[in-house]
Amino acid sequence: MTRERRAAADGTAEAEAVCEELAAVLRRTGIVLPSLMVDPVTYGYEQSRVLVELGRCNVETTRKLIAVLERAAGR
Repeated sequence: MTRERRAAADGTAEAEAVCEELAAVLRRTGIVLPSLMVDPVTYGYEQSRVLVELGRCNVETTRKLIAVLERAAGR
């Protein structure tokens, strides 16, 4: 495996792990982002260009996310 492919694989594995971690934290606050995933385009690059797709969600979920973030920001 080339250095570039290894870096891409490491980056992708890290992105998959942070997606799982974010999903778990959000679930504990009652929030589910149904489209949370590693951006599929990420898998097509040899160089590490890892992106996390936070996805789409409805207005209710968006409001929940805003409330959680505001509490975390001390508002």
